[in-house]
Amino acid sequence: MNSENLNCQHPILKVDGLTVYQGNYLALRDVSFELLPGTDTAVVGPNGAGKSTLVQAILGLIERTAGKIEIFDRPVERLGHLCHLLGYMPQNFIFDRSFPISVGELVGLGWVKESKSLHGNLPSHKGNTPFWRRLWWEDGEKIDAIASALKRVDAYHLRHQAIGTLSGGQLKRVLLAYCLVMPRQLLVLDEAFAGVDVQGAADFYTLLNELKRERNWTVLQVSHDIDMVSRHCDRVLCLNQTVVCTGTPDIALSPQNLLATYGPAFSRYHHHHG
Repeated sequence: MNSENLNCQHPILKVDGLTVYQGNYLALRDVSFELLPGTDTAVVGPNGAGKSTLVQAILGLIERTAGKIEIFDRPVERLGHLCHLLGYMPQNFIFDRSFPISVGELVGLGWVKESKSLHGNLPSHKGNTPFWRRLWWEDGEKIDAIASALKRVDAYHLRHQAIGTLSGGQLKRVLLAYCLVMPRQLLVLDEAFAGVDVQGAADFYTLLNELKRERNWTVLQVSHDIDMVSRHCDRVLCLNQTVVCTGTPDIALSPQNLLATYGPAFSRYHHHHG
């Protein structure tokens, strides 16, 4: 399978009958849905609904009790090299702020040379490309990829800055550049706007939508911001341990469905980012 074959209308992600127990607690029950290429789907629900658990199960970070998860038509545990087509932005990027790594170096960690021979692209010597020339070529590709990704998210001026000095909004842009530095097909965001103010979140959504169109990304994002979801996402999955409903925002976010998802204490609100 190659990346060109992933742009057909087969689902990018298929979740079928997913059930997850955390100890004796039932976190997810019989969750099923699909994501088609190029769509932006938001997962909404109350605290404790299992949203982050769903993301972690999809990424293979936690064990599932039952059910199947397929990404790019492969079981998640057998993605192999296709895992490089998957980008992930966590809710909280936890790191030691004193660790001496620059923005450019962090973004460069997301760059992985594709497993293909360079011999067709470089001059050869007796049928083999000298090691020093392969190294120079790959370093040049990586530097160009880092620069391009940072420029696209308007963070190139931060390339030499230590990541521990970044603001919340700057760090989110740098993490997005990390996802951009390699071609991706699926981007998973778990409360990616946590720690960003309202204007910063709106700007980030605008940028995300532009990149989704440019790169034909499929996006799955967990969000508490119902109003932002209603304006920017193609589809919504309402979750409260199981799938309450799924559909376009005008259907999934109807008062009846929100009541069924959040319960009687729910009131429509603008999420205030800390």
